[in-house]
Amino acid sequence: MSGSASGASGLVAALTRDHALSRNLLLLAALVGTVASIAIGTHHPAALWILLLSLPVSVLSLVDLFQTKHSLRRNYPASARFRWLFEWLRPFLRAYIVESDLDGRPFSHDERALVYARAKGDVSAHPFGTELDVYSDEYEWLAHSIAPSRNAPKDTRVHVGSEQCAQPYEAARLNISAMSFGALGANAIEALNLGAKIGGFYHDTGEGGLSPYHLKHGGDIVWEVGSGYFGCRDADGRFDGARFADRAAHDAVKMTEIKLSQGAKPGHGGLLPGPKVTREIAQTRDVPEGEDCLSPPWHSAFSTPIELVEFAGKMRDLSGGKPVGIKLCVGYPHELFAVVKAMLETGIVLDFIVIDGAEGGTGAAPTELSDRVGMPLREGLIIARNALVGTNLKGRVKLAASGKISSGAGIAMNAALGADWCNAARSFMFSLGCVQSMRCHTDTCPTGVATQSPARQRALVIPEKAQRVARFQRSTLDALHDIVVACGLDTPDQFTPDGLRQRISAVEMRSMDELYPFVEPGELLSGARDARTARWWAQADPCSFRRIA
Repeated sequence: MSGSASGASGLVAALTRDHALSRNLLLLAALVGTVASIAIGTHHPAALWILLLSLPVSVLSLVDLFQTKHSLRRNYPASARFRWLFEWLRPFLRAYIVESDLDGRPFSHDERALVYARAKGDVSAHPFGTELDVYSDEYEWLAHSIAPSRNAPKDTRVHVGSEQCAQPYEAARLNISAMSFGALGANAIEALNLGAKIGGFYHDTGEGGLSPYHLKHGGDIVWEVGSGYFGCRDADGRFDGARFADRAAHDAVKMTEIKLSQGAKPGHGGLLPGPKVTREIAQTRDVPEGEDCLSPPWHSAFSTPIELVEFAGKMRDLSGGKPVGIKLCVGYPHELFAVVKAMLETGIVLDFIVIDGAEGGTGAAPTELSDRVGMPLREGLIIARNALVGTNLKGRVKLAASGKISSGAGIAMNAALGADWCNAARSFMFSLGCVQSMRCHTDTCPTGVATQSPARQRALVIPEKAQRVARFQRSTLDALHDIVVACGLDTPDQFTPDGLRQRISAVEMRSMDELYPFVEPGELLSGARDARTARWWAQADPCSFRRIA
């Protein structure tokens, strides 16, 4: 049988056999409506209005019937498109109709609602008791005291910068985590920075460079430098000390942060396609306009732990003595231990370490990396805490936590595990009005936050959103203060692992120090009691990121 005959017979079969009426209902109805409208319209012109509906559906149905890419549309002309409609609507229907208050990923409805309420200045109290199942093995809580603190100061800050640092910084307990210009629009960056200025906390640039929008309002800046060295690179994409020194000298830049990895896509670089490299982004990143912009998975400025800390020391000198730290999602524990050994061997001390967790967010990442690569924040934070405490560096080197933090309780729990302060990204996006539409990677953000579209960014009014950013941060720290008082403490620094409890079954609970090893000061230097911690320390080589056999 010839191809044309086969095609014709197949078309006849499609229109006449195997539940043909139900499969082709929209096609047939639209064709009948079109023909009837034209026939009747010759005598009754009002009937021609039916063509406004029937003719487009007829065309759409015929297109589906004869196209060759989608089998579902060939078998169900026009009606198959409802599948894609509901697939598009599915996240919204689930979020607004199906999910309970405690459901939803990555943030539940209640978590988002808390941020919205605090950002708007609404009452964030909850009536009638907790909705959490306190006997679930996912439940955790902080131990309170019979004698609440009477004199706990309302606002405490963290001194960042060792004796090697000429311009130390006083960091707030909650700050804006790394989000690049490009991932977020200009209006969102401006609103975040103005909010940081109003509230007195810092705003991390993300690895996309130090844009004019980060500097416009004078909020404190932490300049994150990734493997692309955007804003401080030469023509070959390598670190350019002179360019770095020039921009790091800006009064708004309080600290710099070397990004080794992030929780949502650890060990993965990025590529911004040429068409998206606009003039503004090209100027911010020091890359050619309209050409592909590569951020490789590895750094070219160093390849060993000792070279890393030496590079950090160089950056500190070039910045005029401002604090320099690293940010990473922990992978192999011995690698972080190797960095600590490098500090001990060289005498060059990092000013801070930010631990990102696998639960952290990003504008776009390969699904496999987001879901299956990288250590969750809690375990990574404990390992980093042990590395610093066990070598008597905790205090000189400050420790921060970044990863799905949205409440004062979250800050307190991370403090119990060793964090001096916390950074949040998506929570501050919620304070701007983000509705978790999961469209960050499509440039079609409905609230104008994660988009470069001027039409969509118009929805984000900078002065109003900046106030929301500042209110959310202030209200969250007020909640943290309430917890500090209830626990009988004076500052968040006094939270300890034994005060954070985890239910492991309906009839059993444990404190964190019973579930995880927490080393004593100097213990790594004299011999760790925990076998795994001792093994990681023994595997660490300050001259290489590879483990010692």
